[in-house]
Amino acid sequence: MRPTKDTDGNGGDASGNAAAATSGSSTAKTRASQKQVEKIVLQYLQDKGYKEAEKALRSDAKLEGSESTLADLAGGFPANEVGSDASVPSWVLFYNEAEQGNPDAYNQSYGSLRRWIDSSLDVYKHELYAASYPVFVHAYLDLLARGLTEKADEFIGKYAGDHVVYHASDITTLRTLRCADHAATNELAKIYRANKYSVRMTRVGFELLLSFLQDHQYTLLMRLVNQHLNIRTVDGTEPISSEGAADVGITGHTQNQIDAFNSQAIALGQPPIDPFADAGRRARDASATEASQLLETFGRVKQENSSGGLSAREVVPMPPARGADVDRQIADLRALRKRVALGPAALPSVCMYTLHNTGGTLNCTTVSDDVSLLAGGFSESYIKLWSLTHEPLRRFRGTLHPHTIASERDLDAAREPTGSESCRLVGHSGPVFGLDISFDNKYLVSASEDRTARLWSLETLTNVVSYKGHNYPVWDVAFAPQGFYFATASHDRTARLWSCDHIHALRIFAGHLSDVNCVRFHPNSKYVVTGSSDKSVRLWDVQRGSCVRVFTGHTGSVDSVAISPDGRIMASAGEDQTVNVWDLGSGRRMEELVGHTGPVYSLGFSQEGTLLVSGGADETVRAWSVNRSPDASDHPIIVKRREAGKQQPEEQPKPKSEEGEKDSGAKKRDAAGIWKAKKVEESEALLATWRTKSTPIFDIMMTKRNLAVATGAFTL
Repeated sequence: MRPTKDTDGNGGDASGNAAAATSGSSTAKTRASQKQVEKIVLQYLQDKGYKEAEKALRSDAKLEGSESTLADLAGGFPANEVGSDASVPSWVLFYNEAEQGNPDAYNQSYGSLRRWIDSSLDVYKHELYAASYPVFVHAYLDLLARGLTEKADEFIGKYAGDHVVYHASDITTLRTLRCADHAATNELAKIYRANKYSVRMTRVGFELLLSFLQDHQYTLLMRLVNQHLNIRTVDGTEPISSEGAADVGITGHTQNQIDAFNSQAIALGQPPIDPFADAGRRARDASATEASQLLETFGRVKQENSSGGLSAREVVPMPPARGADVDRQIADLRALRKRVALGPAALPSVCMYTLHNTGGTLNCTTVSDDVSLLAGGFSESYIKLWSLTHEPLRRFRGTLHPHTIASERDLDAAREPTGSESCRLVGHSGPVFGLDISFDNKYLVSASEDRTARLWSLETLTNVVSYKGHNYPVWDVAFAPQGFYFATASHDRTARLWSCDHIHALRIFAGHLSDVNCVRFHPNSKYVVTGSSDKSVRLWDVQRGSCVRVFTGHTGSVDSVAISPDGRIMASAGEDQTVNVWDLGSGRRMEELVGHTGPVYSLGFSQEGTLLVSGGADETVRAWSVNRSPDASDHPIIVKRREAGKQQPEEQPKPKSEEGEKDSGAKKRDAAGIWKAKKVEESEALLATWRTKSTPIFDIMMTKRNLAVATGAFTL
């Protein structure tokens, strides 16, 4: 982070004087000329050098240039109203006292500010919320100081939820204050009253806040900003992290209290393994040697899962086990026996599926766990399904009547005689943005701009159910590891839990400040992880529907999340081009992986959880080593970097930039005409990079045998 710069050389004066100069109220309209107020604001902006704001105000208010000083203009107000030594600050205080006659003024003005922040642009929303916290605290303390205890209780009860995640300890203490004497003697209240609260904002965000308060003439809030905030502006091109910085808040007082929130007890163990009730009969077809090896492997896995596993009461309710569940467990055991252990000396093989002639309309892809099916969602509202094993996909020739089906032979006869290796699934009325295939390849779930999620049968290749409930487009969808449940993420800032046997949502996970872009289940299906445009990741308890962890530190929208198979580690990535690795138990960031030169779209862990693969807009697949030491959560963030040009000269640069245009700075030719990589910083944890010809990576996964499977659309 580069050194910040004050708006006018002093952060506190920048916010305070601007707040004082741009204030107004409904009382002002009756006691002074509105033109006089506008001239004061214009003169202040001119004195401070805010040329753009001055130009806009002059144009809107139709004001001519003025040679008067602020003192001259303030002197135009009646002396018997504001005093003989009239000045702009005294004018503000006078009209503030007039507004204070309304006991609901704080509730109304802060509520309006909160609604405005909710509807603001995502890029400024986080910093505006951070600036609203000290306003919230001092508004509450002002109500107590004036003896409005009931109004203070109503105020903190209504708005404390906006800040409880980051300031849980302070809000708990503030709730104990019951009168003016408490507010005057409480140590925490005195800290807030005696010190200015530093806030870091971009210049545009700062100007938007001032414009809102000025336009709505919220004098009470302007006074709080003037007296209690020290706003420091930074270059608008420098991203502001969702994690608290050292120069934010009150010096000497703990600001980011998220560790207290993340101390809630959670159960990350694996669910108990169902006994193989039918495994003996199903294993008879295999050789005796293989059967004994499978039983031996199963015993080892069961013993590993029994340590630290979930109790029967903690397990998420599931339907009774079916034959497909047993088949999957046996297939997983076979894959476990053939799995290749990965590490720095044994990197994974990468299978890349490139889709051509998509015309820029492909939005998402997914591959089944057994790599037999590939599905893509398109902007033309349809889903296209491909068979990767060349086994034809056969629809039914007409309407299927159940009474005519007596056996599997009758069902097979009702299908098309030949079929094809691909087919379209039509049903959505808007672009398809998210897809996932169930573990048994029987169902596919899709998310669309039409605000619905749809369940498709891959046996009949038809739409089975349409799930409605979201109010805006649905961006992502994911099945639970055991199927039956799935979760959706939407533009309405919520994620929702659904089951295949109910048409209504079972849980609504609300708390993000902006779009929920991605969603994934924890391996034990007890938790759901969501990534959002508010630069944070959250872990939700499926049974309670509440948030139990908040992960902050990204400087851009989070577009992808992944959880290790053992359920202990989580990775997130997005528009800030970095991959963050988190410890779910403590909620702390373990590593920051740097190397991508574009947004990261997808992540996947190896089965051991020691290797992470990522893919994104820079048209590369990258493999990273993950620190899994027992006390990794107690270590500081590891950011060891190297220059790509020195460490990996054999790698070729990305052939296209994120926008699809040639990036002249990304690659150059040497004297022999060979492409040379651009020197970029990369983490020491980067093990390998695989570059495509010109294909952004939409999705990447690791199979049970530790094969990396990536998909994307070729771009020109």
